[in-house]
Amino acid sequence: MTPVQEFPGRPSHATPGWVKSGAVYHIRIRTEPSYSTPLTDPKLAAALLESALLYQNSTRWYCRLFLLMPDHLHALLAFPPDKRMSDIIGTWKGYQTKRHGIQWQNNYFDHRIRSKAELRDKALYIRLNPVVKGLCASESDWLWMASGME
Repeated sequence: MTPVQEFPGRPSHATPGWVKSGAVYHIRIRTEPSYSTPLTDPKLAAALLESALLYQNSTRWYCRLFLLMPDHLHALLAFPPDKRMSDIIGTWKGYQTKRHGIQWQNNYFDHRIRSKAELRDKALYIRLNPVVKGLCASESDWLWMASGME
């Protein structure tokens, strides 16, 4: 009988050594399904966007786009070469949990952007996410987004 392979568990989110410094990642972070306050609650959303800007201004990450949905967020982020992406995101999530009581899922999704065309496509996908989900009529109507923080 062939043994059953198990899923390898949590991804390491380790950046391979050959990836150039400043690589941009699409990050998606979800709340726990049981968490009832939408990330788009005006007071909470303003605090989360302000926190993203604070991380930008303190060079913890370089943020091209940060968009809140009710139960998750999307971001296009680059990280300092001497810091681990998972540490930065973990610290950010931990602070939001302590400060606002957000219950996040344990992990997050990351995908390294490999070209300028992919960056354009991913940014468009993120900006159109609220429209596709029927939350607004056009991307310009969505209040819970910060872009071009540079």
